[in-house]
Amino acid sequence: MKIRENYKYAVACVTSMGVRITPVDRMAVQNSNMFYMQATSAETNVLNVTSALGKECLAMTKFVKGSPIAAFIKSQLRSRNIAFEGKEVEQGGPWGYRHQFNIADSGFGMRAPRVWNDRAGEIGRTLAADDFDIDRIFGQEGVGILHLSGLIAAMSEDTTKCCVELAKAAKKYGTLVSFDLNYRATFWKGREAELSQAFSEIASCADILVGNEEDFQLCLGFKGPEAGGKDLAAKIDSFKAMILQVKEKYSNAQVFATTLRQVISANEHLWGCIGLYGDEWYVEEPREIQVMDRIGGGDGFTGGLLYGILNGWESSKCLQFGWASGVLAASSLNDYGEPADEKQLWDIYAGNARVQR
Repeated sequence: MKIRENYKYAVACVTSMGVRITPVDRMAVQNSNMFYMQATSAETNVLNVTSALGKECLAMTKFVKGSPIAAFIKSQLRSRNIAFEGKEVEQGGPWGYRHQFNIADSGFGMRAPRVWNDRAGEIGRTLAADDFDIDRIFGQEGVGILHLSGLIAAMSEDTTKCCVELAKAAKKYGTLVSFDLNYRATFWKGREAELSQAFSEIASCADILVGNEEDFQLCLGFKGPEAGGKDLAAKIDSFKAMILQVKEKYSNAQVFATTLRQVISANEHLWGCIGLYGDEWYVEEPREIQVMDRIGGGDGFTGGLLYGILNGWESSKCLQFGWASGVLAASSLNDYGEPADEKQLWDIYAGNARVQR
């Protein structure tokens, strides 16, 4: 897979930024009075592996003018080596625009994690392609990979149109397109036909498609067996059968991938992944991992996968790095992977948890 030779931004995304608040000490939301706050979005979670390892990345977004939450988000992005561009929009009074709040706990043992999204008045719902200087960003400065997710693509009519237009612009300028389908039923309700068409347009531009069986079935209309109630071996076989259908229709895509997760408890998962590169399948068989906070594990996987592709690594190495990046994200209270260096991730992959001196 060929990355354009000259680019300023290794990976760029369009995203709606918000904050996530999580109870400390793995308490539940309803009985905690101390919370940890972080800037968040699924798309910047993906960028973070590449940005932490020294490559400049770009978040294309929108901010509420004068908001202390917007100031917090900008500060967090700067500290994570993620550049940002976005219009500043007046709040419009206390019932106007704001940044989303994601309220979640990490769970513990057999108490599952719970997530509550509070997105009323979210400024990111108004994102449009003409908010950005596309010719400058993609043409003059250059982007290696544009990453899109089904969360931002399905958020509103405006963001749907924005993602379709940016995917087409990226292809025009020789930028690879990564699309994580990320189906959410609440986002699709009442918009199924419209979103099916839009997701198909984006997938037609994509070089890298990430998603599980349900994502491909519900976002792109493929038929397949029910996702629930299968062991991991059956899920692998079922995913392979599904992707062969997808590849036939979306032959532009060169990489298809998904994670494999089985929850033993909130603290322990079986974690694996599978990818199709060209005509070759690669599988990382699920292994037991310890989990501090599961949110962002899938984004970490995708971020590690893209980092490998940016570096021109062989296919199996990209998948291994993605597996380890997902483990790193799950071992942190932050919902993104933030590696110190490549060695840290390769040690995770190797199962080497010995102290580093």
